[in-house]
Amino acid sequence: GTIVSESGGACTWSENAREFRITPWNNDPVSDLSGEAVYIRDEEQGHFWSPTPLPSPGTTPYASRHGFGYSVFEHMELGIRSQMWVYVALDAPVKFTILKVRNESGRPRRLSATGYVEWVLGDLRSKSAMHLVTEIDPDSAALLARNPFNAEFADRVAFFDVDNETRTVSGDRKEFLGRNGTLRSPAAMTRSRLSGKAGAALDPCAAVQVPFELADGQECEIIFKLGVGRDSDDARNLAHRFRGSAAARRELEAVWHYWNHTLGAVQVET
Repeated sequence: GTIVSESGGACTWSENAREFRITPWNNDPVSDLSGEAVYIRDEEQGHFWSPTPLPSPGTTPYASRHGFGYSVFEHMELGIRSQMWVYVALDAPVKFTILKVRNESGRPRRLSATGYVEWVLGDLRSKSAMHLVTEIDPDSAALLARNPFNAEFADRVAFFDVDNETRTVSGDRKEFLGRNGTLRSPAAMTRSRLSGKAGAALDPCAAVQVPFELADGQECEIIFKLGVGRDSDDARNLAHRFRGSAAARRELEAVWHYWNHTLGAVQVET
């Protein structure tokens, strides 16, 4: 399950909303801190922003819409129009973040999209972070994470993946944020690529960066997936099962159908 605010802040969990949070829960609607973020960057100018109002707002207004089972965030920045959809599969522990980017600037653009999550895999990040082990799957290049010290969920393996094969990754939160860095202006946004670092004894996170080029009027779709498998094999299978825009679209239509059926079962006229 996941909670999504109007600013784009989110908390995601699996099976138990307290004991097995995938990303941090911050019960503060004023600051609306989050452990999940997406960034768009102009690779030529170095300017970056998030497709949601937080954590790194652009210079123009945002439109946030919540439907039954999904949320959509729309924005236009320097000729780059973005639309970000967030929803969870009905029959699998997988959260989709679909970033649609269209170039309306009148000239070719070189851009990148970066997805970031802070792992918890327990109740509080301050308690679990030192125990987490991250790795990069050699076959899919998905980032995997597990918490062997979580007694009830020790076998679970979380994953963060993106469909694009051209990507760089990192499992090191300190590297991504930088010294005294924040999600508003992380150090990784000043570098051309992510380091590929992962393993034990790190301040754990999962970051994936995808570079892409758009001609004027061209649109592309970047699909980030955050999920949990019963074990390593199940995590890899889930990441593979939901590859591609067709699979992501099927899941969104299933969400729409479920809520239309559920909420349309009873109708009252007055």
